[in-house]
Amino acid sequence: MKPLAEDRRSAAEDRVRAALAARASLVTHHDLSHEAPPQGRSWGVRRVRGVAFAALGVAAAVVAVCLLVLPGGPLAPAPAPPAHAPGISERPPSTPTDPVAPSAVDPRVITRP
Repeated sequence: MKPLAEDRRSAAEDRVRAALAARASLVTHHDLSHEAPPQGRSWGVRRVRGVAFAALGVAAAVVAVCLLVLPGGPLAPAPAPPAHAPGISERPPSTPTDPVAPSAVDPRVITRP
């Protein structure tokens, strides 16, 4: 930096310090207020908003657990139908309707000596 610029900065700083010191010397204890400090809201808007978001998060977690983990949820497997008693059915055994065509290639047995 240039020495001239430093002189200007320190001169301005000296003036500001002198002005603040002069103003501070004018204030006495009689000028200060004897009233109680102002009381703000006991619960700020940010705190209420934070508690509300936390409650919504907990509610969403409970709903997710209920839907995904507990039985009957969308990811739970369907219950298997009850087993039937063994027995003989009255239907006749099924017969193939189309006969099986013989193979066109003759089967060969390959043997190696």
